[in-house]
Amino acid sequence: MADPSTFERYRSVIADWDEFAEAINRPLPVCIWANPLKTTSSELEELLSKNDIDAEPLSWRDGAYRLVDTARPGSRIPFLAGLYQIQEEVSMLPVELLDLRAGQRVLDTCAAPGSKTSQIAATLGNTGTIIANDRNFRRMRALSRSLDRLGATNVGVMTRDATNMPGAIGSFDRILADVPCSCEGTTRKNRDATVATDDDFNYLCTIQRAILKRAIELCRPGGRVVYSTCTYAPEENETIVDSVLREFYDECRLIPARIPGFPASPGLLHWQQQSYDPQLEHALRVYPHQHDTGGFFVAVFQKTRS
Repeated sequence: MADPSTFERYRSVIADWDEFAEAINRPLPVCIWANPLKTTSSELEELLSKNDIDAEPLSWRDGAYRLVDTARPGSRIPFLAGLYQIQEEVSMLPVELLDLRAGQRVLDTCAAPGSKTSQIAATLGNTGTIIANDRNFRRMRALSRSLDRLGATNVGVMTRDATNMPGAIGSFDRILADVPCSCEGTTRKNRDATVATDDDFNYLCTIQRAILKRAIELCRPGGRVVYSTCTYAPEENETIVDSVLREFYDECRLIPARIPGFPASPGLLHWQQQSYDPQLEHALRVYPHQHDTGGFFVAVFQKTRS
């Protein structure tokens, strides 16, 4: 079991601490979404019913479901046929907040193993262009297999360092920066998840900030960059976003990261001895007890000028 005292440093910012402490030790619900490239929500619901799979629709996202019977959903024929994709509920938030439109040019900076790239491809309906990048080419194999299974045909794959993406790839309407992080919010599926050390923060934050900066640079005016992590640490969340806002103060702003029907908390404006840009209130913090999910952070940048 996860020890709530591990996360004691966040007690002052997490309301309903007892509920949080209880939630991080419950099993994480399994969620899926219907793949619109191959089926419809109604067709998938009928198929799930015929296969005695009890699924509850998510209140905030059409075509997505929380499974009541979680027995090996990745080994069932509908999954192998690409009719649905397994994805943690809170992991669907960043792509939802990209506000995708058919025909757009989209970059996923840290794409492997590919659940969010798959969600982007399905949302765009095989229109536009998606560049899925990750420096770990071995993990990209899983992404390629997933895209093939789902029938996605508009995705190009790169294996470059996301902190130094080449300018030759051009600019993008939407960019997802779901960066490497300390993964504190994954306790419900990873019992080894703990609070990062100072050395971890120093290493991770350098990378996170560089990836976000490059994403802002590659985004077209009027476009959108979504920054996300699966950690509670302000060092990796508000601190990174605040520093990039200050550097690009005349080029971008934060817009509200809110999804109707999905309860969450705003970003922090203060942490320890540090105060953040008031725009951080628009960020989104998700704690496991609020919607029976993992922990997550999302900030949405609007690019205003080049």
